[in-house]
Amino acid sequence: MEHDPSLGCLVMAAGSGRRFGGNKLAADLDGKTLIRRALEAVPAAQFTAVTVVSQYEDIEALAGQFGFSAIHNDRPDLGLSHTIRLGTEAMCTCDGILYMVADQPKLCQETVARLVEVFRQHPDKIVGAGHDGRRGNPNLFPARFFSELMAITGDHGGSSVIRAHEEAFLLVETDPAELFDCDTPEALESLR
Repeated sequence: MEHDPSLGCLVMAAGSGRRFGGNKLAADLDGKTLIRRALEAVPAAQFTAVTVVSQYEDIEALAGQFGFSAIHNDRPDLGLSHTIRLGTEAMCTCDGILYMVADQPKLCQETVARLVEVFRQHPDKIVGAGHDGRRGNPNLFPARFFSELMAITGDHGGSSVIRAHEEAFLLVETDPAELFDCDTPEALESLR
């Protein structure tokens, strides 16, 4: 790729939080909601487009305050794959998209920027955060994988695409605390 790749960032914030007992992204950690922490972790200047997909109007409004686009997911029952499809379709002209879950409250903007930096050096690779050889989130996919990502169904993310293309995956080491996701109130409590 001769030019600087145009990159999208998809913040996936449409889950119903069944294991949490409600919208976990509205939960507070040290004076900030999980969704605010997620949006603050986006180094916006690194991306051509940032899109937040959610079923919650207050999250869509907050995305607007950050200057990000918002897409309403009116079928969250279709699972994570529907959020991926909506966001990928919206940014399909980008050379790559970073797929970011919104429930990793310790994720740092510097780590996300590092993923982008590595991707710019290897624009044909899937670049993902991990620790000690174990893959986590977020992951940045080049456009050649968009059709596979949009073919995913149910409550599944990009892991199946990564597993099918292990040779194309580059892991960027990060602090394990950044990879920790809050799926239950107990998980959130453990961070306090």
